Amino acid sequence: MSLVEELRRRRELFINLTQRELKGKYKRTVLGRLWSLANPLALMVVYSFVFAFIIRATPDPGDPSGLNVFPLWLLCGLLPWLYFANTVNQGMGSLITNEALIKKVYFPRYLLVFSSAAAVVVNWITEMVVLVIAIVIAGAWQVLLWTPAVLVAMLILAAFTLGITLMLAIANVYFRDTQYLVTILLQLGLYLAPIIYPISMVAQQSDRIGPLFGDVTLLQIYQLNPFARFAEIFRSLLYDNAWPRVDDVVSCAVWAIVSLTIGWLVFSRHEKKLAELL
Repeated sequence: MSLVEELRRRRELFINLTQRELKGKYKRTVLGRLWSLANPLALMVVYSFVFAFIIRATPDPGDPSGLNVFPLWLLCGLLPWLYFANTVNQGMGSLITNEALIKKVYFPRYLLVFSSAAAVVVNWITEMVVLVIAIVIAGAWQVLLWTPAVLVAMLILAAFTLGITLMLAIANVYFRDTQYLVTILLQLGLYLAPIIYPISMVAQQSDRIGPLFGDVTLLQIYQLNPFARFAEIFRSLLYDNAWPRVDDVVSCAVWAIVSLTIGWLVFSRHEKKLAELL
């Protein structure tokens, strides 16, 4: 039975698990899911002050949108990153959190990871809708024409993220140190991708330093980070209102396919042992 067919058969369980994740996170809060906007907005204020006014790492205006609003430029890269980080953090611990359920009854264990990821996607969609509205208010109404392409980019990032999360969820069962190590790596990752500063700053330093060895430059090494390309794709579509570079799209699509394939193979191989390992 294919994964799609099994998901269709188990869709009611999947929906219930996802609703449980959404309701449990904001249970007994006054603002409910509006709290999902609090973190990116707070980070936007802090990073905008530090990088726009102190470090003055201002990006070029959007071309051809003409946008020149640093907080909006920042959110175009920050929201995808926060989606990735939140999905990995929550999905990585989903098996351990549901240890009692796994030991009590059989069901496809991947649904726990999938439902955790789906709950973050719901919040991410809300955040992206608010961002698009803000961009329209800022004067770049053309962003509405690019929303189908943005949805495709979101799907590619979701596939890449799900693959990583499946692998880390299994690793966290075997080695509980995984969650602590990954938390540190995610904190570092925010600064190792052009999320809070423009990639042009890296290009300038790369040109100043020259080739590191052979013909390999600092910029080429930097772009080995898949999120450097994901951030550029979202900024091209949302902030510039232009097609992203073809090599960025191809690279991200390949990363997504490889990540999801390996993640699924790793998870499938260890899924039957989870009740014993936990």
